[in-house]
Amino acid sequence: MIPTRAPATGRRRPRTAALVVAGAALCAVAAALLGTDAVGRGTGELRIPGAGTAVLLRTALFAALAVHIGALALGPLVRSVPGRPRTLPPSWAVAASAVGALAAAGQIVRLARISGLGLVETYGTREGGLLLLVANGFALAACCAASRRPALAAAPLALAVGAEALRAHPEAYTPLVGTALTVVHLTAASLWAGGLLQVLRTMRHWRTAPAAARALLGRYARLAVWPYAALAVTGTCSALRRLPAEVVFTSAYGRTLLAKLALMAVVSVLALAARRRLARDGGPEGARRAALREGAALGAVVLVSAVLTVVPDPHWIATR
Repeated sequence: MIPTRAPATGRRRPRTAALVVAGAALCAVAAALLGTDAVGRGTGELRIPGAGTAVLLRTALFAALAVHIGALALGPLVRSVPGRPRTLPPSWAVAASAVGALAAAGQIVRLARISGLGLVETYGTREGGLLLLVANGFALAACCAASRRPALAAAPLALAVGAEALRAHPEAYTPLVGTALTVVHLTAASLWAGGLLQVLRTMRHWRTAPAAARALLGRYARLAVWPYAALAVTGTCSALRRLPAEVVFTSAYGRTLLAKLALMAVVSVLALAARRRLARDGGPEGARRAALREGAALGAVVLVSAVLTVVPDPHWIATR
């Protein structure tokens, strides 16, 4: 009898997954580069110089913040799981904060180029100085994550969040209110998205302990209700104070916000589906796949949020 070779299905899955990830990354880059032009078409608003580069850099910054904050939040969550394996997947905290520092530094270089200033003069501007604080916060967080006491990274990450919130609200009308809302919004979004990423990585690492993996996802699902509620409240307040009702459909900010709201609705449905799947009897694999879809949609929300920070303030078009 002639021996036959079994189909290499195990090899195709990683290759297919890599192709899917690469395709999604290319789509994300294209959306970042073209997003501001697409939502601003026909609004009459001024074109932002280097807007695509700014969106890419801010997407990287928000993602880095989520990954590191998620890594910090994972520790207490893992310790609460009974019968858990002792090993965890390698931490991405150091690499994430390094990426965040580079993204903030890249924004300083972009600001220097579009303003015609040198780097030293750029540091003296309000936005340049705040971006320098963000970069230094991430650099310190990376050093803390590499030390024996990685929890110390919470302080420099808080500095980065506060500086980014101040940078995002240079408007004359109630800037401190906007800054406070953004601090809570950024922190809650990072806990939700970054926590989910770390939980999914840990579940995959704990494949041989399905009961512990299922318990970890269940604990995350219960805790994620609070970041979700904080996001809903702060997002609604920010929209009401920053977006005049008459320019919801005629400003780039309004259109981007509508796209973010639509994506958040999709994420909410996927999150409910993942929780329902988790509540059923059986192994954690089905719930993990549902949570993976939720995580992918959250990645799209992060990208749209970066676009939202780059498009012009809609108040000027409402008062023309």
